[in-house]
Amino acid sequence: MPAFLAGANYAEILDDTSPDALLVFRMAVEKPAMQSELEIKRILLLDDDIELADTLKLLLESHNFVVTTVNNGVEGLREIMALDFDLIMCDMMMPHMPGDMFYLAVQRTKPELCKRFIFITGYPDEPKVVAFLTKIDKPIVLRKPVNNDELIRTISYVLKQAGSSTSQQ
Repeated sequence: MPAFLAGANYAEILDDTSPDALLVFRMAVEKPAMQSELEIKRILLLDDDIELADTLKLLLESHNFVVTTVNNGVEGLREIMALDFDLIMCDMMMPHMPGDMFYLAVQRTKPELCKRFIFITGYPDEPKVVAFLTKIDKPIVLRKPVNNDELIRTISYVLKQAGSSTSQQ
């Protein structure tokens, strides 16, 4: 009876029906072209709009991301001190600690994460938001409501940029 075995990069078909020899057919199994993009990545999502955060979490999890959601920057700081994240999506206007203050705190505690931020705001013309974003180098900002395809493309871009500018851990 033929048997089928599979490994990470190969598949084997074993045919032991022949009394004289064991026939083995080994074939390479190609990894999908986007394998590196499909590796599990951790995202920290900060947004005080719980309904939006839950919706974005479901979308991102459907794209193989592990998502941690928090409602403000204080909770976000606790998370980044406890875990490593590949990307941070941060609302600008939140209670207790808004996005700009959270970014500045991250800059002091884990500056390597600053290149991994995507800011999300429903108030792109708010003077405080504009003033903050003009002070940081090449901010990536998405407007609410966020387009799903644009969000996934932006995440892919930020992950590629972060991967090319830092060594993999």
